[in-house]
Amino acid sequence: MRYYEREELIIPQRDQNDRRYYTKHDISWIGFLLHLKGTGMSMNEIKEYVHLRAQGDSTIKQRAQLLKRVKKRSLSQIKEMEMHLEVLSHKIDWYDGKLDHSIADSESFADYLSKFE
Repeated sequence: MRYYEREELIIPQRDQNDRRYYTKHDISWIGFLLHLKGTGMSMNEIKEYVHLRAQGDSTIKQRAQLLKRVKKRSLSQIKEMEMHLEVLSHKIDWYDGKLDHSIADSESFADYLSKFE
């Protein structure tokens, strides 16, 4: 929480003894920031989003555009990761085939992989 405070992404409430406390709204806001972070959104982008949000509804278009860019990038990263996982799965299958002799000893992984192109 203090990290988000230092980054000025959240401002805690203070009691009469100047101790921090957080409302349910604050906790919900931090949860949303964690979702943004989880998409791969950079800290600068999160700060930009928070800054725009603080300006009110006049920035809804800019916030939506920012989130759409992050979503597009995240989907691209997911697609790339899926491609890597597919190759990894094929490698595992190739190893399993080597172990159970359903793949010839002479068949290279490159030859095996070419069957899926």
